[in-house]
Amino acid sequence: MKLALVTETYPPEINGVAMTLSQLVSGLREKGHRVQVVRPLQAQESGEPKASSETISVFGLPIPRYPDLRFGLPSRNRLIHAWQASPPDIVHVATEGPLGLSAIRAAKVLGIPTTSTFHTNFHSYSEHYNARFATRIVLAFLRWIHNQTRCTMAPTRELADELAGEGFKNMNVFGRGVNLKVFNQQARDENLRKRWGAETNAPVVIHVSRLAAEKNYELLNKAYSLIRYSRPDARFVIVGSGPLDKKLKRDFPYAIFPGSIPLENREELARHYASADAFLYPSKTETYGNVATEAMACGNALVGFDYASPGQHVQHGQNGLVADLQDDDSFLKHSLEIATNDTLRRQLGNAAAAYSPTFDWQPIVNRFEGILEQTING
Repeated sequence: MKLALVTETYPPEINGVAMTLSQLVSGLREKGHRVQVVRPLQAQESGEPKASSETISVFGLPIPRYPDLRFGLPSRNRLIHAWQASPPDIVHVATEGPLGLSAIRAAKVLGIPTTSTFHTNFHSYSEHYNARFATRIVLAFLRWIHNQTRCTMAPTRELADELAGEGFKNMNVFGRGVNLKVFNQQARDENLRKRWGAETNAPVVIHVSRLAAEKNYELLNKAYSLIRYSRPDARFVIVGSGPLDKKLKRDFPYAIFPGSIPLENREELARHYASADAFLYPSKTETYGNVATEAMACGNALVGFDYASPGQHVQHGQNGLVADLQDDDSFLKHSLEIATNDTLRRQLGNAAAAYSPTFDWQPIVNRFEGILEQTING
């Protein structure tokens, strides 16, 4: 199979979409498929866009509020020219920007089938940027984009059904995985814990995410405040970068901020997860949430909401704790319980690590491959 994968973001950029796509590309190439990644020139790249059998780059512009990321400019004619010379069997559009729309239109001209994935709940971000009025407008735009492809893939059945109810056609599901060779309990580093100032039995609470408004840091602050009052020996680590970087360092002056960890250094990220004991995940805007399953694989006791990856993988009270999506008080209660009950915290963390073989990437790659081949043979 020859696949053209179109995306606005790709490593070394740091986010869940880039990580997921890099795993898919490497997995498909290992199985002998030819994958061409179509993406914007990244912030650190200079010069003119280039084209090869493995990559087509196009001009892009910074995304508002996310200056380290770019969206690709419309490139329909450039893609038609490239794909006429060497046509792919299928085009997969991973992001819904101008570049993705250009790819859909170019593929239509050439008679190439297209599929897409729904990676990001952009419509639900609106209320976090004082633009709640735009929610339905953004959702309509996303639906219009995706319904031009032969199928749209979501990471969970719950989200696929929700989108189908909003008029998205031909929904399918393929999940997300974790690199278990990297993310596991063996990555724990007692020396790192000492540098954090954590005593042997003190709980270290970690949070890994893009530092942005839609991640619900107000609730995280409340949880951390409760924990600090009941467990003065607790330590807090917040890994990531983003628009709220400076604000969060003011709001959480007691926390340790290692910054963002590059995707090519996943071992260092795993070392941070595994050296902590609990992971609090207050976000309510995820399509999946890769960081939650990475944390579980590293033996963290997880507290999250009952949707996306926590809703799919956490058995409440067995390998983590989840609260109803609208029940912030339960989230705070669970967070405090995880921090103050040492026995429960260890039991849940060990159970989460024992559950982690279900996160293996290979079945995920196989599922994605199968959907593409079914679409090609349509």
